[in-house]
Amino acid sequence: MMKEQAVRTTVDIPVSLYRKLKEQAAAQGRSVRELILLGLRVSLVKDKHPRTARVKFPVIVSDAPKVDLTNEPIYEHVEFP
Repeated sequence: MMKEQAVRTTVDIPVSLYRKLKEQAAAQGRSVRELILLGLRVSLVKDKHPRTARVKFPVIVSDAPKVDLTNEPIYEHVEFP
């Protein structure tokens, strides 16, 4: 198989962050390089998927009369342990 071309670069990573990165890589049985590349791939894929729209309530719109229900009437009819 042909090896994928690569670009060598230098990135300054804060020592505390690098320690966490190294610990995580060891815990997963991966190299620091593998973990960094995985993070880049995940970040780039995430940007390709737009966020879905937030759900606006009520989900089902009804013309029925509104019910004003509080906890007190519920406690009167339902027995809780």
